Amino acid sequence: MASSTSETTGSPSRRIVVDPVTRIEGHMRCEVNLDHRNVIRNAVSSGTMWRGLEVILKGRDPRDAWAFVERICGVCTTVHALTSVRAVEHALDIKVPKNAFLIREIMSKAQASQDHVVHFYHLHALDWVDVVSALKADPQATSRLQQTVSPTHPLSSPGYFREIQNRLKKFVESGQLGPFMNGYWGNPSYKLPPEANLMAVTHYLEALDVQKEIVKIHTIFGGKNPHPNYLVGGVPSAINIDGDLAAGAPINLERLMMVKEKIDLARNFIKTVYLPDVLAIGSFYKDWLYGGGLAGKNVMAYGDYEKIPYDPSTKQLPNGAIVDGNWEEVYPVDPADPAQVQEFVTHSWYRYPDENAGLHPWSGITEPNFVLGPGTVGTKTHIREIDENAKYSWIKAPRWRGHPMEVGPLARYIIAYAKNVEYVKSQVDHYLGVFNSLSKTRYTPKEALPTALGRTLARALEAEYASDMMHDDFDELMSNIKNGDLSTANVSKWEPSTWPKEAKGVGTVEAPRGALGHWVIIKDGKIDTYQVVVPTTWNGSPRDAKGQMGAYEEALLNTPVSKPDEPLEILRILHSFDPCLACSTHVISPEGTEVTRVTVR
Repeated sequence: MASSTSETTGSPSRRIVVDPVTRIEGHMRCEVNLDHRNVIRNAVSSGTMWRGLEVILKGRDPRDAWAFVERICGVCTTVHALTSVRAVEHALDIKVPKNAFLIREIMSKAQASQDHVVHFYHLHALDWVDVVSALKADPQATSRLQQTVSPTHPLSSPGYFREIQNRLKKFVESGQLGPFMNGYWGNPSYKLPPEANLMAVTHYLEALDVQKEIVKIHTIFGGKNPHPNYLVGGVPSAINIDGDLAAGAPINLERLMMVKEKIDLARNFIKTVYLPDVLAIGSFYKDWLYGGGLAGKNVMAYGDYEKIPYDPSTKQLPNGAIVDGNWEEVYPVDPADPAQVQEFVTHSWYRYPDENAGLHPWSGITEPNFVLGPGTVGTKTHIREIDENAKYSWIKAPRWRGHPMEVGPLARYIIAYAKNVEYVKSQVDHYLGVFNSLSKTRYTPKEALPTALGRTLARALEAEYASDMMHDDFDELMSNIKNGDLSTANVSKWEPSTWPKEAKGVGTVEAPRGALGHWVIIKDGKIDTYQVVVPTTWNGSPRDAKGQMGAYEEALLNTPVSKPDEPLEILRILHSFDPCLACSTHVISPEGTEVTRVTVR
């Protein structure tokens, strides 16, 4: 749990600092001001680490870029590799074979399914679930609740829940709570009865086992996880249905059946445990309609999951942007258009020729400029109060046609719902109906979705969608293989001698956390420019030249905090985005000096 401090200023407001915000990939600082009623009236979100991978890539072979950018993060690994190879393939006009396309799709959707499970249970659920309260639960009542919420889940006996409760009791009595340590247990913002808390904690433990099984799909197709292998032009795994693994055939029938087993496991857990848990837990927080922020105004998605390779019109999660909350008009998004996607550094620790002008990633500059504003309280290594009128974050401020945007599962689902995607519309209407029935409310999608609770529900709905699409992709892969197509790579343009003297490309993926883009310029066979704009850059951006807030800052506004010394509500909203600061920020020493210099031969 995040450490927090609070101070009373000379004004009626109170300042709360959460630094670092943890239970996510860290290096995030949040500072808010509360009014006399303990309602958030101002918020400042800072990324506190510099990454610099764009600089490291300059001068390297573009065929190797995926292996570097994949290591931006230990969580979002496969999506960065996929985005990178898409960018290079776009630049060099390379089309991958159908098998490679489907294998990449399965790996991407496996990442989405696993990542969403991990996010809810291990990074976010404890903002809604009081672990210590579970000790007061009646195991028999918990069993009845389980059978009501998830009637097909086999692990539901009173004895099973009693065993989990006893394990938890030993943790508490030993003082070694492990992942449950330092929580704000007993905080009045927790609303679940003890039995619901025990059920959720039990599923937290079950999810630890399930998630590691899902990503074995990456080890089968990519050789390992994290950081599975990719290949410009396809995938590195050869297919030989009757082959012997020992003889160097990494994908044979036995391995394919293992992939199917993991897909079925993911689908079953998401449908019978994850989704029912989100709906049940959410029903106890039916009035918690905070944290919507930009989701009620501006959302954006590049779109993803083409049903037909290289046909953008078949994206099962569509491309689009909504501005000012108008769901009736969805604008097309083109990441290659310099007028659409720009990054600003007015309040970011970078240097541009014109500090108030935005740059498209193909023209992007990654030049650190760590300076503290005159209103900053503290030192470079221990900032106690941010000067929001100056530079205050290692995250840049991307904007779509000048608008700050929220990206992620909620943005994707709002856009898909607005564009009448049949699967999404049916799913949202059905599950919102279930939620309204459980909570005795009558919320519409426009009321329920743009909230922290709606953001959490959208992630669970997308996990179900991803697992169903993954199932269909596997069937199509098997059918293609049975028809005699075993190709997994297009190497016709592998040699640099076949490339143009200069080329540029952009690759996009709808990563678990949102719209991910990589932009590359290749000159004389080497990378000349490489820029990455990740989901947390969009959501965690500081203010821009116009003073417009990013999604995190906007989402915190007008949220009441029940106990300022235990700012659970702040964590609840920030964690609903699943921030990944390693992706969005850039690595520098505590003194602000150069860490290392890389010379490329």
